[in-house]
Order: sequence, then structure tokens, then C-alpha cells
Amino acid sequence: MQSGIRPWIVATALAATLLLAAMHAHAELSAEELAKLAQNPVGNLISVPFQNNTNLNFGPEGGTQNILNIQPVIPIEVDKDWNIITRTILPIIWMPALSPEIGSKNGTGNIEFSALLSPANPGHWIWGAGPIFQLPTNSSAELGNKNWGFGPEFVVLHLEHDDPWVYGAIVNNIWSLTSNKQGGSYSSGLIQPFANYNVPDGDGLYFTSSPILTVDWNANGQRWTVPLGGGVGKIFHLGKLPVNTQISAYYNAVKPDFGANWQIRAQVQLMFPK
Repeated sequence: MQSGIRPWIVATALAATLLLAAMHAHAELSAEELAKLAQNPVGNLISVPFQNNTNLNFGPEGGTQNILNIQPVIPIEVDKDWNIITRTILPIIWMPALSPEIGSKNGTGNIEFSALLSPANPGHWIWGAGPIFQLPTNSSAELGNKNWGFGPEFVVLHLEHDDPWVYGAIVNNIWSLTSNKQGGSYSSGLIQPFANYNVPDGDGLYFTSSPILTVDWNANGQRWTVPLGGGVGKIFHLGKLPVNTQISAYYNAVKPDFGANWQIRAQVQLMFPK
């Protein structure tokens, strides 16, 4: 096994987070309100999602790639009218063998950090906009790029108290700021439309579709990955700690030659409502 983030470090961090949650969390909102709050990417909510993506038939050898994204979200109050919603995405990657000469790797990928300005008291339509940065934190060449990146990110969604639907999209593009380090220059785009149907009187049960479309603008053809699919989610409680859980599957209808054909996504999101 290659060096990288060891499982016990992740387990220790999770245990510490759960302990903190048990000390400070409370559950004053209904399960449906908590589900809608979790579905708002720029909601005024501290949360720690653990999103695991298993990509099947990935690479020239048709192996299984696994990416665990640890995604703490921390809102910062600017004043009574505005918040800045910060999100850090730390990917922990297990990469299958890419050829007989290149064995499997595990470790960290490139961290992404975004800070979105968003109205503190929005109407039914909610938005956020701000910068996104890519940090060269990959632990090996197969797991990322050593050039810093920067670009814009936008979020828009519709959320209404008496409407079971929550829908919107996240869009960003990151350009490399340098090109002289491992991996070279890049321009990577992401479009993530999402639609959630919250079952009335379902005690936090909802159906979801949130495919992540990606594009590599520097590729010579076969730039896009376009998944189709969805899944189901449910709000639970660990004591007073609200936890948003989700499982879904996506088929990549468009993909590069060696891209995965299926993705299985499972998420556990620890929530700290104010």
C-alpha cells in the first residue's frame, strides 16, 4: 500500500467530529426542514458531509476507483444581510492499477476551497457566487496536479416552505495559475444540477438526483462526462445530532474511453443547525 492518509486518521477525525456534535447539536427543526436545509448548498448551516464515490470499470485495466470526499461547510456571517459560505473538499483516493507498470495508489487528491457570498434572508430563489481555489495537495502524480488553480463558482436554487421540491444547480470552472509543475496546465468545468423531492409526512425521506457533469477543456476530444441517475435520502438522528444520509447510482452516458461506466455514491452528512 502506498503512503497517504491512513484509515485511522480519518476514523479519528470522524470520532472527534461526532463527539463535538454530541456536545453541541440540537434538533429543533422537523425532519423535512432539516432535509431541505441539507439540500441547500448555501444554507446557513455548519455541516460535515462524508461523500464516498465508487467508480466502476475505471481506467485501462477496468478497475474500481474509490474517492472519499470530506467536505466541511462553514458559514461566516458578514452582517445581517450577507453570509459567506465556505466549503473545503478533501478527496481521499484509492486508485486502481492503470497498467502492468503502474500499480494501485492511495492518498490525497487536490483540495478545493470555495467561498460564496449569499444573501442572509433570501426569497424562494437563492443564490451564491464567489471564487473557488484548487490546492496542489495530491500525494502522488496519479492522484492530481501540482499547479495551483482558481476560478468562479455559482449556485442558484429554488426552495419554498410549502413546496416539496428543492432544485437548482452548481457551476464552476477552474483554470491553472501555473503550468510548469507536475500535470501541466488545466481548465476543468463542473455542472451539478440537482432536484430533490421531499416526501410529505415522510419524516425526512426524499428522492434525489444530483449528477456531476465534468468537462476537461484541454482534452483533444472526449472532454465530457455526463452521468444520469438518482437515489434516495433520509434524515436520521444520533441522539440529538441530525444526520443526512443518501445513496444513489449514476450511469455515465457520455464519458472518455477510460472513464468509469457507473458511479455508486453514498453520503453521510453531520448537521449542526443553529
